[in-house]
Amino acid sequence: MVFAINEKAPMFTLADVHGEEFKLEEKIGKGWQLLVFFRGSWCPVCKEELQAWEEHRSFFEKNNVNITAISTDNPEDLRTMAEEYGLTFPVLVDEALKVLDDYGVFYHSSEAPYEDHGAHGEPAYFLLDEEGRFLYQHRQTNPFGRPGPKELRKTVKYIEDNLK
Repeated sequence: MVFAINEKAPMFTLADVHGEEFKLEEKIGKGWQLLVFFRGSWCPVCKEELQAWEEHRSFFEKNNVNITAISTDNPEDLRTMAEEYGLTFPVLVDEALKVLDDYGVFYHSSEAPYEDHGAHGEPAYFLLDEEGRFLYQHRQTNPFGRPGPKELRKTVKYIEDNLK
């Protein structure tokens, strides 16, 4: 599934790693939303990337961009990882794969042609404006080659500078 730029994003409600309810609809109108889908707490590439998001968080906050991470991993492992790495942005749990499916994020199932740490969602990135419309999207089928915070800093600035 590919969304058109300026198309309204699907709204969702998920629990964060502390069991608190996160409603995307309540975040709309409070800055841009950057949704970062990652594989799981077991993924070394993901953990490195999440640390980088935390390190770059102040840039995104200054530019009115709110980071939210989402994984299909289990809540206990995600909570432990978020605490260990001192993540201050929301880390949400999508064990039922509802949001993953609504956003067309790739899912590495047991039917995949190669083994890769069992079933899990793959990396994806969605940047939404203050009205919940898509400004940017990126999906992939493996852990490598994903845009990191440095690349998305450039994307945010480019979009900000060129908004109509």
